[in-house]
Amino acid sequence: MPAATPGTPSLLRAMNDRAALELLLTHGPLSRTRIGHLTGLSKPTASQLLARLEAVGLVVATGTDGGRPGPSAQLYAINPRAAHVAGLDVTPERVLAAVADLTGTVIATHEVPYTEGAEAVAQVTEALDGAARAAGLHRTDLRRVVIGTPGAFDPQTGRLRYASHLPGWHSPTLLEELAAALPMPVEYENDVNLAAIAEQRLGAARGHEDFVLLWNEEGLGAALVLGGRLHRGWTGGAGEVGFLPVPGRPLVRQVTRANSGGYQELAGVEGLPRLAAELGVAPATAPGDPAAPGAPHGPEVAAAVALLAQAAAAPEGAHLEFLRSYATALATGLASVVAVLDPEIVVLSGAAISAGGEPLRALLEAELAELAPSRPRLVPGEVRERPVLYGALESALAATRDEVFDTSG
Repeated sequence: MPAATPGTPSLLRAMNDRAALELLLTHGPLSRTRIGHLTGLSKPTASQLLARLEAVGLVVATGTDGGRPGPSAQLYAINPRAAHVAGLDVTPERVLAAVADLTGTVIATHEVPYTEGAEAVAQVTEALDGAARAAGLHRTDLRRVVIGTPGAFDPQTGRLRYASHLPGWHSPTLLEELAAALPMPVEYENDVNLAAIAEQRLGAARGHEDFVLLWNEEGLGAALVLGGRLHRGWTGGAGEVGFLPVPGRPLVRQVTRANSGGYQELAGVEGLPRLAAELGVAPATAPGDPAAPGAPHGPEVAAAVALLAQAAAAPEGAHLEFLRSYATALATGLASVVAVLDPEIVVLSGAAISAGGEPLRALLEAELAELAPSRPRLVPGEVRERPVLYGALESALAATRDEVFDTSG
C-alpha cells in the first residue's frame, strides 16, 4: 500500500493514532473522554481511533474507571503483547539477556556465565533462547534485539575494537554469524552508551540534551550525548576516555595493544586496592563470591566497590583521604572531557563510582571546579540496577515502537 502523502486524511489519522498511543504509553490506561481531551479530538473521532487501534491489536480494553462519580467509563491501554524485544548485556564474566513487552515491562531474564573457549554466537543464542522460553516465547517472536558490549564494532570493518578483554568476540566474521543465527534485526551498541540511553529515558538525564555519562566498572569510559543524540565517532570509539593521556601517569604507547591508557591506569578500578593500602585503609570484604555464577562483576570491580562503599559509609580520616584521592584521579581526566564538550550535567554511573555515593560525588565536583573552565552539575545515575541491559531494551523498544505505532501503511 503506498505511503500516505502530507495533508491527506490517512496521514492525519496516523498522526492521531501515534499521539494516542504515546499518551497511553506515558499515562497508562485512559478513557475515550480523557484521550479526546489530551489530543483535542472529538468524542466520535476518539471512539473511531480507539476502535481502529483495537482492531489492529495495538490497544486493549482493560476495565473501567469505577470509583469516580457518574457512569463508569471503559479504559484502554497499550496491548503489551503487540510486540516483544530483547536486550543483551555482555561482559567478560557473562551474557545477560532480557525480554520486554511493548510497554517496556521486563517479563523474563536469563544469564549464561562465560566458560573457557565459549563462542560468542553460542553464548548469545543460549542467553536469548533462555529468556524467550522464560517469557513463554520463541526466538522468532522477538521483534528486535540490541546487544551491548564493551568497546564498539567498527562500522567500516565490522570488527570489535577497544575491548581486547572480551573473550570470543573478535572473529572478523562474527557479525555475519550472528546475523545468520538470529532471525530478527540485531543492533550492537557500546555498553556505556546504553547506560546513557537508560539514564536519558528512565533516569537522571531525562530532559537534558547535552550530557556526559562517566562510567567505571571493568573499564573507565564515557558516553557523550549532544543535542539529545549519542555521539559515537567515526569508528564508534567516542567516549573511550580510558585511553586519555593524563598527568600523574607515564605515557602509554600502543594503547590498543595494551588495552589501557593513562586515565585508565590513574583512575581505573585495578589501582584502587593499592591506593587504599598506601593511605592506610584496611581491605574490605566484597559481598559474595565475585567468581561465582551470577556474580555481577569480576573480582577487581568487586574489591573496588567494597573499598569505596566502606569509605563512603564513614568518610573521615583515612577513608576521607582515600575518597579525595580517587576524586582527584577521576577529575583529572574528566576535566578534559568537560573542557571540550561543556555539558549541562555529568551523570556518574558504574558500580565503582556509584559505590562512593554522595561523599565521592561532592569531592569530585569540588575537584572538577578547580580543573575545568565550566562547572556542570554532577548527578548520580538513577538506573542503578542493570543500566546497560535497560538501555539495550529501551533502544530496542524505541525502534520497535516507531515501526509498530506507524498505522499509515
